[in-house]
Amino acid sequence: MGDVLAGIHATWEFDTDSVLIRFERGIRTPRLFQSLRERRIPYAALSSVTLTPGKRGTVVLRAVPRPGADPLLEAAGGQLKESNDPYRLVLPAERGTLAEYYADELRALLGPEASLPAERFLVTAPEAPMHFKAYDGRAGFDGTQVSFRWFWTGASSAKWKAGDQSFPVAELGGVEWRSPEALEGYLRLLPRGAAADSDAGGPDQGPGVTARIQPDQDPASVVFGLGYGPVHESLPFAAAVLESVRRTQSVPVATAPVPVGGARRDPADIAERIRHLGDLHQAGLVTDAEYSAKKAELLAEL
Repeated sequence: MGDVLAGIHATWEFDTDSVLIRFERGIRTPRLFQSLRERRIPYAALSSVTLTPGKRGTVVLRAVPRPGADPLLEAAGGQLKESNDPYRLVLPAERGTLAEYYADELRALLGPEASLPAERFLVTAPEAPMHFKAYDGRAGFDGTQVSFRWFWTGASSAKWKAGDQSFPVAELGGVEWRSPEALEGYLRLLPRGAAADSDAGGPDQGPGVTARIQPDQDPASVVFGLGYGPVHESLPFAAAVLESVRRTQSVPVATAPVPVGGARRDPADIAERIRHLGDLHQAGLVTDAEYSAKKAELLAEL
């Protein structure tokens, strides 16, 4: 179509095969939109288009994505608040006629596959490298592996005993993300072959299914908290990891997480880790044997 439709917090630019959504960077723009900056949505990724009345004299144009087409929404699992929906364009009510025109134009571009789930991701995921601070550690993703480095002020003794973790994407089967805006939010990495919950990130299992380790005790998880793991940081991270996992799922691999190792570490960081290990030992949370083994492991990283 080659046209531009400017709304509140975003502008849609229509091309021959896709719509480019550019998000504003103002202080009133949701932080998730600012983090995403822009997204190109192929028309093939859409299932329908709606136009509805909005709040306080506005109308809302929404492009509805096909299930499985967008890694961001797949990772979110229906947990995004309406105000954080990147497929909504809010416009003043006086532009309703223009919005209706574009809604009809978009509908005319949808093909017969629009009613079917997408067989692969059609929308590009946020790009690595990425990182964010959770309550108990720092999560990083370089495009090929996910790393968790624990904070001594927040990580459980179980995570300290396990040590910092590195998970090659090829060994992962999926990602669970529970919004930090809900109770007990977290990001959990699932090993290849593990079955994800029916809802995104829900820890509860059905009858006959063994309960899993709680996220604060699971070295394959980081937990969120007030100011830690916010949606605009942790959700794009989860989407990027999920997209990489889907691209590599055809490669047969082992499923065990691999401890970080090999690279030289900052001596000051090692010294701090050893001091904290000593505190755990004195408190009786680490046995003599565990203390000696972990201390030797840390010294070997120098």
